[in-house]
Amino acid sequence: MNIYEELLERGLIAQVTDEKEIKDLINGGGARFYIGFDPTADSLHVGHFMALCLMKRLQMAGNKPIVLIGGGTGHIGDPSGRSDLRSMLTTEIIEHNCACFKKQMEKFIEFGEDKAIMVNNADWLLELKYVELLREVGACFSVNNMLRAECYKQRMEKGLSFLEFNYMIMQSYDFLYLHDHYGCNMQFGGDDQWSNMLGGTELIRKKRGKDAYAMTVTLLLNSEGKKMGKTAKGAVWLDPNKTTPFEFYQYWRNVSDADVMKCIKMLTFLSLEEIREMEKWEDSRINEKKEILAYELTSLVHGKEEAEKCQSVAKALFSGDGDDENMPTTEFDESDFVDGKIFLSDMLVKCKLCQSKGEAKRLIQQGGVSVNGEKATDFAMSFGAGDFGDGIKIKKGKKVFHKATLKN
Repeated sequence: MNIYEELLERGLIAQVTDEKEIKDLINGGGARFYIGFDPTADSLHVGHFMALCLMKRLQMAGNKPIVLIGGGTGHIGDPSGRSDLRSMLTTEIIEHNCACFKKQMEKFIEFGEDKAIMVNNADWLLELKYVELLREVGACFSVNNMLRAECYKQRMEKGLSFLEFNYMIMQSYDFLYLHDHYGCNMQFGGDDQWSNMLGGTELIRKKRGKDAYAMTVTLLLNSEGKKMGKTAKGAVWLDPNKTTPFEFYQYWRNVSDADVMKCIKMLTFLSLEEIREMEKWEDSRINEKKEILAYELTSLVHGKEEAEKCQSVAKALFSGDGDDENMPTTEFDESDFVDGKIFLSDMLVKCKLCQSKGEAKRLIQQGGVSVNGEKATDFAMSFGAGDFGDGIKIKKGKKVFHKATLKN
């Protein structure tokens, strides 16, 4: 099976502009494609993970990735899928986040001569002259068409800043710049980026003519990745200092039954033959599928050794033998105690197992919390410093484990 057909079967493709050209380019290893990453945090998260896996698949098939770090567009903020204006980041923070992204991406993508390259659009966007940009690029865009774009629609009622309105033009200019300077002939992105990406394709058509457009095709990556990685605690990060390998493993171990095969198809590098066989398994083997998913993805992000360790710890916890060496842990100190004690509800909030004391109390009253193997039923349950010992083991529901320790 060719790589394009494999992407289709894995459910990764949502829309394309020129399917025949895209198919031929990708299958022939002739795609020089880019995916952009705006540095809004100091770590990539699970929402980026699908894009990284896609780049790796295409690189393995002989295509050349261009990783575009949005050091320039990061100064603007993409309104797509957002209800409010993104917080403005300083240049120093943006540069720091870009460096963090680069370090993480090198674990997935092979960079080097005639391999993948990494570029930062700050190198050209921040040097643009405003009037010159308006004449050369702005004249190619219809305001009427831009206002009809999906990426702006949901912001129109609450208010769309002129700064954000320029994002489409900046992203489109990126494609033109990469086309002219690096031979980029394809772009990938989430389906909420469709309007922005069409803008880039149309810009090249208008500025470089039909011959250039024949090699400038746009493929749209399904945006399931945008939905992944969100929990009550926030994003699931690829940085082990922000989301531990065990927390990462447990996130995938706990995906819904309906999503497990979709995640295996989209994100793992198991062969389609193996996946087709797994689809035939009885429903009773659903947990086995989840364990495979969690192991494969943890191995990709954190390495095989960490994945095996997480798998071992998870099995031990579920079997009740108490191995908690790699259990997610929160450290408490004297300032957390009032009159020498701390309530279980406060511990649940600090451990980020609940978002509020009210939620914690309801969870305890409903029998959803166990402490050191015993079900907690009293929401007024409290602990003193002497109760911590080697740590208090908390279990939320059937699958979430956490340990509370006392700072020495």
